[in-house]
Amino acid sequence: MKRSLLLAALLLAGAAHADNTTDLTIQAARRYAAFWNTGDPALAAQALAPDFMDRTLPAGREQGVNGPLQASKGFRAAVPDLKAEITDMVVNGDRVAVYLHFSGHFTGRFGATAGKGQVIDFQAFDLYRVADGRIAENWHLEDNLTLLQQMGVMPGLQSAPAKTQ
Repeated sequence: MKRSLLLAALLLAGAAHADNTTDLTIQAARRYAAFWNTGDPALAAQALAPDFMDRTLPAGREQGVNGPLQASKGFRAAVPDLKAEITDMVVNGDRVAVYLHFSGHFTGRFGATAGKGQVIDFQAFDLYRVADGRIAENWHLEDNLTLLQQMGVMPGLQSAPAKTQ
């Protein structure tokens, strides 16, 4: 009987630990999305581990926590009313897959291009590895083609001319 009670207590403790770990993992993902939504560096500091690694680091971006801080600052200069919303999230152990929807208006500057109020509406997908309640690694894909076309930096896709016989 004592052995059964001990086993039950251990199983419950393990389940509680797993639930707490999942909660911390979800909190880290939500804090990071809130950082992109607001640009508040304190949220990035809370969400990202001190030794954070961007595994799909774009050219010119600094590795570590400073990379997303710089990217957010630069992007908010171009799209000051930027909003980021989690539209889907899947958690499995220490991994979180997040689907983000970004929107706003291009009223600032992006390189040599000045915004004219164009609507910005694109998607991103992130995969995080969370350790101790903070994002330790990130793999991400953004729909940069759509973004650059919306900003007028790249031309939109042209439809092929109709064939005549």
